[in-house]
Amino acid sequence: MLTRLALLLLLAAPATAAPVLMISVDGLRSQEWQRRDNGLALPALRGLAAAGTSAAVTGVLPTVTYPSHTTLITGATPRRHGIANNLTFDPTRRNAEGWYWYASDIKAQTLWQAASDAGRRVANVHWPVSVGVGGMTANLPQYWRTGMPDDDKLQALLNTPGLPLPEAGPYPTGKDESIASDEGRTAQAIALLKRFKPDFMTVYLTGLDHEQHDSGPDSPASRAALQRIDAAVGRLVAAARVVDPATTIVLVSDHGFAPTSRATNLFTPFIKAGLIRLSADGSAITSWDAIPWTAGGSAAIVLARPDDAALKARVEAVLTETAADPSAGIDRVLDSAAVAAAGGTADAAFWVNCKPGWLMGSKLTGGQGEATTTRGMHGYFPDVPAMRASLIATGPGIAAGRDLGVIDMRAIAPAVAARLGVTLKDAQLPAAF
Repeated sequence: MLTRLALLLLLAAPATAAPVLMISVDGLRSQEWQRRDNGLALPALRGLAAAGTSAAVTGVLPTVTYPSHTTLITGATPRRHGIANNLTFDPTRRNAEGWYWYASDIKAQTLWQAASDAGRRVANVHWPVSVGVGGMTANLPQYWRTGMPDDDKLQALLNTPGLPLPEAGPYPTGKDESIASDEGRTAQAIALLKRFKPDFMTVYLTGLDHEQHDSGPDSPASRAALQRIDAAVGRLVAAARVVDPATTIVLVSDHGFAPTSRATNLFTPFIKAGLIRLSADGSAITSWDAIPWTAGGSAAIVLARPDDAALKARVEAVLTETAADPSAGIDRVLDSAAVAAAGGTADAAFWVNCKPGWLMGSKLTGGQGEATTTRGMHGYFPDVPAMRASLIATGPGIAAGRDLGVIDMRAIAPAVAARLGVTLKDAQLPAAF
């Protein structure tokens, strides 16, 4: 399964390198464009699938945005590429919810690097973990802190000088994840395509994910957002093909989505067991021996002393007791060996998955199964079918109307590299490839 897509697209690669436009639609489930009886008008997505090769995609551990997008441009798991979660590990919550924004944290070679090192023109609009990527012709990285006007001043320092292009209109702030922000970023991406004619370009659209969190997958608002994204994709594709008709279009997503209504609380049992200590007023974590690192529908468990067998046994006992409580909504617990096999971070001694309908909470108080206002979530184990992501690839030599079934996310980046005429040194392919 890992090599099938890479082999097909490698064999289909043009004799000379051709441009690639890689578009990510955050949270796009494969069933959205595969099914034609769901009442959705998706001419761009379905047209691309009809003209090319498509698949449902099994993602990585955890199935959240930043690790997944880094796999999409490295061909490696989070354990190899180093982007372990969305938020960086911050057990005492002092980093103001800092995310893995910085490309310097990526420990594997990216498509951006491979293409620029080969002399290709590279551009990016809003792709996760893109702050400070070297060698780019044009980079508008994803970044925010507070959503206040000062964010724009910092963003201006992180952008390639001269960007955003004024002819594309106002550029959305980094924390704006609305569908309107996707349309603004699409306008900027089209302007960059026309101005710089990049050989490789990444564009990230986030409005569908945002809406599915707020109102749930399949909600009227989520369906409306997807149809607007489909129109934006259509405009991007049309612009790329005007610049170069031989452009390969690779449309991907990072994960699927599942509806949610209740929260699992791992912090309360860890506090009760003395594994986490709080301030006198109970509002802050002051010290810890073991702590959950939440990731949407799952959580890694990190030990302060990874080699402490007695501590690990204490944590395992707490997890076993909590998982036995039906109100906690725990599906499975992986040990460190299973986490390693799944490609999760080496920092996790255990990894806990929620049942359908639950998500991982982060409150320091409360019980299990409390209601949540978040109506949709991802981050569950990658073998959960609802977490399957999407791939559609079309371009010269790529067979039309081919459905690959279910493929591994790690196969996508090396296939894109083949289209660009480069290789990825850290992509995790079997030796037989």
